[in-house]
Amino acid sequence: MISPLGPDVPTLRQLELLLSLASADGIASAGAKIGMTPSATSHALRALESTLGVLLIDRNAPQLELTHAGEQILPHVRDVFAALQLIQATANASVGLKSGMLKIGSFGLSSSLRLLPPLLQQFRKLYPGIDLRVFEKADADIVQDLIERRLEIGVVTLPKPQFDTVTIANDELVAVVPARHELASLDTIEVGRLAQFPFILTHAGSQGLVARMFSRADVSLKVTHELSQMLSILDFVARGEGISVVASLALPARYDGVVYKAIAPLTSRRVGLACLNESRLSPAAAAFWKLAKSRSRKKHAPTA
Repeated sequence: MISPLGPDVPTLRQLELLLSLASADGIASAGAKIGMTPSATSHALRALESTLGVLLIDRNAPQLELTHAGEQILPHVRDVFAALQLIQATANASVGLKSGMLKIGSFGLSSSLRLLPPLLQQFRKLYPGIDLRVFEKADADIVQDLIERRLEIGVVTLPKPQFDTVTIANDELVAVVPARHELASLDTIEVGRLAQFPFILTHAGSQGLVARMFSRADVSLKVTHELSQMLSILDFVARGEGISVVASLALPARYDGVVYKAIAPLTSRRVGLACLNESRLSPAAAAFWKLAKSRSRKKHAPTA
């Protein structure tokens, strides 16, 4: 049987490379992102350009850029992979939710430590045959993976107007201070007072929110350490190296040698699930989305 597309059509692997090129900082790194060697990446790119009859990468640009043709083709490539997901979803739907896979992005500790576990646990009880896989990445990387259809659902900070979303939590910033620090006796700490002490700055997901809080208060910090790992921050604070401010959901219930204190004025962020199109989720993703919505409604329902 002769293909209606003709003999020369791009392979899915080549189209996947174009998706990766759209968000990478180099051709080799784009290939590595999808498991291709540099030589295989170059060969696949040349073959794709030859098949389509256009250049997709601007070789004269100072950094990796798609040509005008590449930019015009990219949305259609995304549609191809969206259609493939729907094909698989239709197949899965024919046998119910007895099997299948759901890939979920998680932006960090607040999500992976506190928000996702109860959702995952309840979902597995309801649908034990679904293979759930969580990928912990930076918030911006999850956004890109959702756009490129590498993930169906991601836990991200909100708002994200380009996606369908459902809020699942409000995450407040709290001060982390040594247990014997002079601030430890206070119920609430004013933002301005936090700036009076050596400060341990987080490079985790809440960094931007922390920076905005101090910027609004028009105070400068005495930054002595800049750390990325929550356990490192807690250990430094416990040893009296300084105080810190982090997202409350990223913290363990307690940690020896430190106390958590509310900050005035309150600064918080919304956290939720995001997807490209709620109405086009696979059966497994749709079931997970429905479960999250149900839990969110119960959590935020007014009490009598």
